Amino acid sequence: MSDPAWTTADVGDQRGRIALITGANSGIGFETAKLLAEHGATVVLACRDEAKMSEAAKQLRSAAPRGEIATLGLDLASLASIRAAAEAFHDRHARLDLLINNAGLMIPPYGKTADGFESQFGVNHLGHFALTGLLLDRLLGTPGSRIVTISSNAHRRGTINFDDLQAERRYHPMTAYAQSKLANLLFTYELQRRLAAAGTGTIAVAAHPGAVRTRLLRHSPWHFRFVVHPRARMLFSWLIQDKDTGALPTLRAATHPRARGGDYYGPDGWNEFTGRHPVPARSTPRSHDADLQRRLWQESERLTGIRYDLATTGIDAPTAP
Repeated sequence: MSDPAWTTADVGDQRGRIALITGANSGIGFETAKLLAEHGATVVLACRDEAKMSEAAKQLRSAAPRGEIATLGLDLASLASIRAAAEAFHDRHARLDLLINNAGLMIPPYGKTADGFESQFGVNHLGHFALTGLLLDRLLGTPGSRIVTISSNAHRRGTINFDDLQAERRYHPMTAYAQSKLANLLFTYELQRRLAAAGTGTIAVAAHPGAVRTRLLRHSPWHFRFVVHPRARMLFSWLIQDKDTGALPTLRAATHPRARGGDYYGPDGWNEFTGRHPVPARSTPRSHDADLQRRLWQESERLTGIRYDLATTGIDAPTAP
């Protein structure tokens, strides 16, 4: 028997839980923060732009007075910033129930992070890989904790080009984006395998929002049609949805009591572009390639200097040079 249609009413009581959401000042991150706070959670907005983060926090405190809103400066394009943010979180919070790896870039012009990584691979995957590793002790010390990483339909087109991982020989924006979104799933599945092998109670799950009308599309040639022009927005409403609906797969991944490690959620509509309800989604066979998962993990450790030393008896703190 299939589950009944999942809605925001199923989020449940989140009082006493702490959720850290990257990129929560706008888009589906903001909507996710609002819904969790409305249900009583303490939500930590982890964002790069301090002014936008402060304004988002102000709006959330007004819209969701049941929850508590905190802020944390975080630039996922800088390993130094990620380490500083993790240290600040440790100083302020003794537990972490939900880590939602939401922030991302989509098809920007070629650029590099502070550490020399191609910007989409660096922010979307490596930044979250490092952040998760540095916060893993807080997650493992919190019963029922979850790591939710946001992927995309674009992962279906993705391959991991180990011969040119930073696109220094050739850069195509969508190819790099698809690679980073496939990396998000490979990371989730390998992380879940390691968490389960170590006998932890923490799980890793993933979600994708479908096609959503947010600022993530600002570099897209369809931005005006899908986001700006009101008549075009109405015409293409069947293909692209608003951010509150786009947040539903993330919320189900974060709060559904029967979610299992390695689950992946997306919209229930045509080709998973839109939908009224979040449902279990399928990812490509490539995303389930165990050898590819392990190889990417090892390369991510090498590039970031962060090593997840899980063992059945507990965890050693991730190390960084």
